[in-house]
Amino acid sequence: MLELLEDLFSYSFVVRAIIVGICVSLCASFLGLPLVLRRYSMIGDGLSHVGFGTLAIAVPLGLSPLKVSIPLVMLAAFLLLRIRESSKMQGDAAIAIISCSSLAIGVIIISLTVGMNTDVCNYMFGSILAIKQEEVYLCVAISVVILFLFVFFYNKIFSVIFDENYAKASGTNIEFYNMLLALLTAVIIVIGMRIMGAMLISSLIIFPALTSMRLLKTFKSVVICSAFLSVICFFMGMVISFAYNVPTGASIVAVNLISFLVFCLISFFKRKKELL
Repeated sequence: MLELLEDLFSYSFVVRAIIVGICVSLCASFLGLPLVLRRYSMIGDGLSHVGFGTLAIAVPLGLSPLKVSIPLVMLAAFLLLRIRESSKMQGDAAIAIISCSSLAIGVIIISLTVGMNTDVCNYMFGSILAIKQEEVYLCVAISVVILFLFVFFYNKIFSVIFDENYAKASGTNIEFYNMLLALLTAVIIVIGMRIMGAMLISSLIIFPALTSMRLLKTFKSVVICSAFLSVICFFMGMVISFAYNVPTGASIVAVNLISFLVFCLISFFKRKKELL
């Protein structure tokens, strides 16, 4: 095992992927619980498809994928939330329209661009080889900002999630905090897509929160457990991917799924024991 870890950390691209992955996992786990409790978790899936479309546009134009994708995906998050709150169209329908359209546009652009059609799997399911050194610096900086904002607005986010009427009565701008969560989610999705891909990145947002909620009940304990669980599952997925030469994103999702099933099993036996 030690030899495997030594080999793993001997590659610079793996080290870059681990740094970015830990940052993304932490941020995604913190943002995931509010999104799941607010029933906004599908926004993550929709924004990941938008991110795929923006990446497909940026690469053939020779532009920085992150610098193009982050503002466009944030714009899509803003539009999705506005449609969800003020339009007659249902929120899930709006997400479906935007995500499917973005995915289709991305696939068409890739198919028409010479030399890009062979990289579809990297866009769809991620590739640790795609991460560059400057992107690591950008990811770390953005992650620090996201974690700071979450901690700084923790009490407001908590009140908006669990007692929206009280939060509104106390003068809290609910729309602002919903928009803040959506925009931060958009940023972390774009960064995480480099490792997980458009099809799998939303799993980092959904799985840790749902898994922790199987056993823990308080908001704070679920947030902390989700953070630890997300980082551990990510690292284990990276090790499995490196050891058995399987896709990184799929390995991470598989580890998250196993963790979810284990927590569900423990919860089942715990409830059964309490009834006896």
